[in-house]
Amino acid sequence: MSTDAPPPLTAAQGMARLVDGNERFRRGEARFPTAQKEVLAALANAQRPFATILGCSDSRVPPELLFDAGFGELFVVRLAGNVITPEVGGTLQYAGVHLKTPLFVVLGHESCGAVQAALASKLHGARERSRIEVLLQGIVPGLEGIDESLPPAQLVAAAVEANVRWTVRQIRETPEARAREAEGVMTLHGAVAELSTGRVRFLED
Repeated sequence: MSTDAPPPLTAAQGMARLVDGNERFRRGEARFPTAQKEVLAALANAQRPFATILGCSDSRVPPELLFDAGFGELFVVRLAGNVITPEVGGTLQYAGVHLKTPLFVVLGHESCGAVQAALASKLHGARERSRIEVLLQGIVPGLEGIDESLPPAQLVAAAVEANVRWTVRQIRETPEARAREAEGVMTLHGAVAELSTGRVRFLED
C-alpha cells in the first residue's frame, strides 16, 4: 500500500474546507477533536496545514473549533485584536516560506475587547496599562475613517471589521505576500466570527 502523502490543497479547496467545517460546527455535527493515533503519529514527522489563521486570543473564538479542523490542518497565530507585530509577522512568514500554506485568514470577532479599547483610546483619550497601550496602537490606525456617529453597537461592529481589513492590508503589503499573490499560489481573506451563532462571515475584498 502506498504511503505517499496526498497532494496539498489549493487556496480555493482550503477555503471550501473552512466553510464546510464552520457549517458542521454550527449544525452541531463537528467531527473533531478525536484521538486519532495514526494521524498524530504521522504528524510527529512533519506538518502540512492547508491554512494559516491569524485570530484574536479571545477564549470564545478558537479557530480549530469554529472550523471543525483536526490536528495538523490549521497553523494558528492568536493575539488580542489579531494585531500585526514583528513576532506575528515572522510567524506568518514562516507559514508562507516553510509550510507553504496557500490560504491565509485574518479572523476577528464580534464585540472584540481590544478593538473596543482602541476605540475608547481614539475617541475619548482613554488609557490602559503600558503594554496594553502598545497593543492598542497597532489597532488605532485601522479605525481611521469609520463613522463615529454610529450607534454604539454598530460603531463597534464597524471598528471590528475595519481592524480586520487593516490587518489584511498590512499583510498584503509585505513583499512576500505581494509576490505569492502575484504567482497565484496564495490568497488572503478577512473574516469576522459571530459570538452568538458561531458563524464565520468572510469579508468581501
